[in-house]
Amino acid sequence: MGDASLVELSIPQDVLQPLLSASNSSYLEETLENLIEASRTDVGRSGLASKNILPIVLQLSQNLPYPSGRRLLLSSLKLLRNLCAGEVANQDAFVEQNGVGVVSNILSSAGLLSDPDYGTIRMGLQVLANVSLAGEEHQRAIWRKFFPDEFVALARVRSQETCDPLCMVIYACCDGCPGLDADLCGEFGLPFVEEIVRTACVAGFREDWLKLILSRICLEEPHFPPLFSKLCLFGASPNGEDIEFRNDLFSSEHAFLLKIVSEILNERLNDITVPNEFTSCVFGIFKRSVGVTNSVLQCKSGLPTGSTAIDVLGYSLIILRDICAGKRSLGSSKEDDSMDAVDMLLSSGLVEMLLCLLGELEPPTTIRKGLKQGENQDSSSSYSLKPCPYRGFRRDIVAVIGNCAFGRKQVQDEIRQKNGILLLLQQCVTDEDNPFLREWGIWTVRNLLEGSTENQHAVAELELQGSVEVPELTGLGLRVEVDPKTRRAKLVNIS
Repeated sequence: MGDASLVELSIPQDVLQPLLSASNSSYLEETLENLIEASRTDVGRSGLASKNILPIVLQLSQNLPYPSGRRLLLSSLKLLRNLCAGEVANQDAFVEQNGVGVVSNILSSAGLLSDPDYGTIRMGLQVLANVSLAGEEHQRAIWRKFFPDEFVALARVRSQETCDPLCMVIYACCDGCPGLDADLCGEFGLPFVEEIVRTACVAGFREDWLKLILSRICLEEPHFPPLFSKLCLFGASPNGEDIEFRNDLFSSEHAFLLKIVSEILNERLNDITVPNEFTSCVFGIFKRSVGVTNSVLQCKSGLPTGSTAIDVLGYSLIILRDICAGKRSLGSSKEDDSMDAVDMLLSSGLVEMLLCLLGELEPPTTIRKGLKQGENQDSSSSYSLKPCPYRGFRRDIVAVIGNCAFGRKQVQDEIRQKNGILLLLQQCVTDEDNPFLREWGIWTVRNLLEGSTENQHAVAELELQGSVEVPELTGLGLRVEVDPKTRRAKLVNIS
């Protein structure tokens, strides 16, 4: 006699017989397979609802021993999942018959094993996900049972199989039920979001539910700083000062969170308004990462590099690039929203810092190759120039500056006053280590000169004959030309 037959003998007849009758079968395993097949369609789910099958399946799930009855339990959960896929009668019956509690007990049993049963946990979460789509009453029933402790326990299951449906359940509940997102972002909610981030970092994710959660918490609400802080390896505040820079100041989860948030922001660039708290925190992270990467070896690859410190540097810089390219008037969540995000960054010294970092880098590869050894070079100073910490770092710096300069006279003036025009002209070249540097350089110079007679004159004065012939650019067939009548400067190709 097989294991399934032995388990079947332990099922009460008042549970077993209605199922066997509904499927015209003699064995439980075959019965469940037939009912699962029937529940794949709207008509099948409706027909089974009229026979009141769901409460019986819940009773069956409660009576199946675990783990000896795992195979039958998985089939029962799959049947429950199908029955609750858009069929209101079944979804209502699930809540009325304490289906949330039944599934909670199953998930606890599967998760308490030394080797968690990912398949059973995933199937149980898929049941809850389908139920959560029914409306506020169903969402609150799930939330009351699982928030916060059971969500935390499930988030600590380090598996992609379980991470995606868990995120779906959480997002569906918060999105459809007023007030629950406040729980999610609060004292008891952020710990299980932290655990979800840790799980996704090591196990990965396939579906977009995690991104939807992080978009809500980090970009639509001002809760990125506390979430980032919870991922610290030791007690360092993300906005803290006087921190001793160490290679392990950042964790791999920090880099992962920044990567995902940077993707979300780039995808939603035209429709999202980020809080100033987010912007300030990211700039603080960037400044700290610059100090950390001074003691980290250069990486030859683009992001992700495999170096946590360099990845944090790169992804925070990319986020700043997109913040500076986004909507104007990015307000704070607080009462005082008079200063938009870019203005706040500018007042905090962003442009000055980026010009300094750019000036410390060795020239682009094309310029380096064109320079004759020893000609017009101070060998002692050349040794102090730094390579890019990752492939694309120079391009990303130039991109941030270019976005800041777009339509902002104060940035145009600041760059001129800090003698940054020539430095930025020298970025209008191809560079093996920085794909699309030339394009970003041209965009930046255009924004520097657009509508700024002072900057146009500054470029014109670099060459009295009416054109700017920076040797590095001329060798590549590029020239900045100033119309003697309009005094408008532009980049032209002379090759």
